[in-house]
Amino acid sequence: MTDSTTIYHNPRCSKSRAAMELLSDKGIEANVVKYLDTPPDSDAISEILDMLGLEPRELMRKGELAYKDNNLADERLTREQLIDAMVNNPILIERPIVIKDGKAAIGRPIENIIDIL
Repeated sequence: MTDSTTIYHNPRCSKSRAAMELLSDKGIEANVVKYLDTPPDSDAISEILDMLGLEPRELMRKGELAYKDNNLADERLTREQLIDAMVNNPILIERPIVIKDGKAAIGRPIENIIDIL
């Protein structure tokens, strides 16, 4: 099946593996981006945020040490600074993210992904 589906995937994450299984079950061959190995650049993150309708902090895993170490809760930080933090510390990016035909969803819960497929 040919389509434009991408998944930002962390193989160690159970939700991310469940999203991969869902795509496979639906016969969708996605472009798999292991974002910890190949982090998206700031333009890609900005585009994902726009597709999701979220602000940068809403895409961040606030429990990660990198969030606290980089003082990312500071309300004075700009959108660009927060996006740069995700580029430099991809562990901060919530996962999995599936993009299909210009729509994006975070697979928490996994049902979010079904809505864009």
